[in-house]
Amino acid sequence: QVPVVESGGGLVQAGGSLRLSCVASGRTFSSDTMGWFRQAPGKEREFVGFINWSGDTTSYADSVKGRFTIDRDNAKNTVYLQMNSLKPEDTAVYYCAAKRRVGSSYFATNYDYWGQGTQVTVSS
Repeated sequence: QVPVVESGGGLVQAGGSLRLSCVASGRTFSSDTMGWFRQAPGKEREFVGFINWSGDTTSYADSVKGRFTIDRDNAKNTVYLQMNSLKPEDTAVYYCAAKRRVGSSYFATNYDYWGQGTQVTVSS
């Protein structure tokens, strides 16, 4: 198992910002695609965005595009999710995941290791 641990969640007012961090252990972190997903109460887990191993490719869900940014520091085995202009509908548990297998980075089923999640609550 490769521990993946998220942090940085909390309560923020609409329009505010949060920066989530995800630390992943393991010698191959720098080779892994890292994804962020979220799950709101009563809803299925949904794709937020991903970053490839080198950090030169990112992709985001339409719902967060222009507001969220993913970057990574391979020297620290850490990936970040910067969330700006937060909306109440962004309220969810946010999960970080590592993908080593071949397959689309948009689907949760293609990720190998998951963190426990961190709660983000945006008040109106």
